[in-house]
Amino acid sequence: MKENKLAELSMEFSVDIIELVKYLKTSKESIISNQIGRSGTSIGANIH
Repeated sequence: MKENKLAELSMEFSVDIIELVKYLKTSKESIISNQIGRSGTSIGANIH
């Protein structure tokens, strides 16, 4: 049961990170957005 909750929370977090990255790229902050995108979405990969 906890694995499902953890996977669900990590998916929500990843979606929020992707939205943040999209916002930062429109603000011309591509260097920091790339790093945030990689580190924020790696959580889901590590859980999987």
